[in-house]
Amino acid sequence: MSKAAGQPANTDVDIKTGRLTPQQYDENFGDIHPPLDGNNAVIEANRCYFCYDAPCVQACPTSIDIPLFIRKISTGNVRGAAKTILEANIMGGACARVCPVEELCEQACVRNTQSEKPVKIGQLQRHATDHLFARKDAQIFTRKPATGKKIAVVGAGPAGLACAHQLAQDGHDITIFESRPKAGGLNEYGIAAYKVPDDFAQREVDYILSIGGITIKHGQTLGKEITLAQLRKDFDAVFLGLGLAGVNALGLEGENIKGVENAVDYIEALRTAKDKSKLPVGRRIVVIGGGNTAIDIAIQIKRLGAEDVTLAYRRGPENMSATDWECELAQTNDVRIRHWSIPKKILSTGGHVTGIEFEYAQLDKSGRLTGTGDTYTLPADQVFKAIGQTFVAAPLGHDAPQLTKKGRIAIDHDGLTSLGGVWAGGDCTEGQDLTVAAVAGGKRAALAITRALKEKKYG
Repeated sequence: MSKAAGQPANTDVDIKTGRLTPQQYDENFGDIHPPLDGNNAVIEANRCYFCYDAPCVQACPTSIDIPLFIRKISTGNVRGAAKTILEANIMGGACARVCPVEELCEQACVRNTQSEKPVKIGQLQRHATDHLFARKDAQIFTRKPATGKKIAVVGAGPAGLACAHQLAQDGHDITIFESRPKAGGLNEYGIAAYKVPDDFAQREVDYILSIGGITIKHGQTLGKEITLAQLRKDFDAVFLGLGLAGVNALGLEGENIKGVENAVDYIEALRTAKDKSKLPVGRRIVVIGGGNTAIDIAIQIKRLGAEDVTLAYRRGPENMSATDWECELAQTNDVRIRHWSIPKKILSTGGHVTGIEFEYAQLDKSGRLTGTGDTYTLPADQVFKAIGQTFVAAPLGHDAPQLTKKGRIAIDHDGLTSLGGVWAGGDCTEGQDLTVAAVAGGKRAALAITRALKEKKYG
């Protein structure tokens, strides 16, 4: 056992604001992916083989015709490229910035089979959508004649916005009920600031709403200001894009003391902060988790001026849900990653965290994770929990749709729940917890809602 186990090496808490200069904050939270200019975009586009039955399209949850939009870029039709993208994925601008393309379209690129780098599909997608949004004639969508149908959408995240936009195209009137002061969901509140800078998330929301027929009511929380039962009475159909409101706990004594924080809450505070120098930042940081949220908080807290940042994960690197690119980014930002580490005890002095004790982990003969009995301690001024989020079903009330065994809303292939006239999509349902997957789910449900209204299957 480590001789430091049970007691942190240093009990002096060092948390303060303004660790960096204004220029350092600007540099650290600027755009991590400088956009391609016109010439480089054409050069990159010409690397594409424009495959028939392209594997990159099959790898995209929204089935964007990737070879088609890239070909349009190569011929100078950048607006047309953006149209191809947005017709399949209305949030293609955000997805170009936040999608794990290294595990989706770019991983499927046939150039990988030739020991070459894949075509930079994500950057080309951003090039096209940015070009369109900068134009005066940016709006490429129109509404069909009014149907007189009213649809309620709960949640203004990617799933809800995608659903609302498709329904608006179909001529319906949509009211989105959103608890927060801004629309956008995770793109606005939960993505690392250096991935979606310059208020892009809100500019994309504005573009979506500019089609017309969509009204957003903020400060409306399901289970409080509104109920599912009442929405079902007042609207012709309801879509639930609730996301994941719960945060998994460590299950350790003392995890609610000062200095132990939820990563998602701090990321939201960082995303909404007008002045990042006012955020409290410890000198020694420990992040617990192995997903992209853990990576996001670790990198951002380092870029806020933390001196020593360690990410601890209970299993091996091959089990981390964070992508290889995210892990490499963490390491290039001087974040230390320690695997096979089970959190066992939170250490504190005067009601504030000062460290955390870990037990080394291993897999037993049956493949089950077990502790070795040996421990080590990391001193910490702040500890961030990033071990996953959960769906909170209580706001659905007594008249709730059925849930899956994993506790999320059960849906069929069209997003229909067990309740007539109620659809759902995005992170509140099972599947990939990705922006692009949420957009696909929202759009799929919208198309099903329109079909059901036409066929008068309910209501």
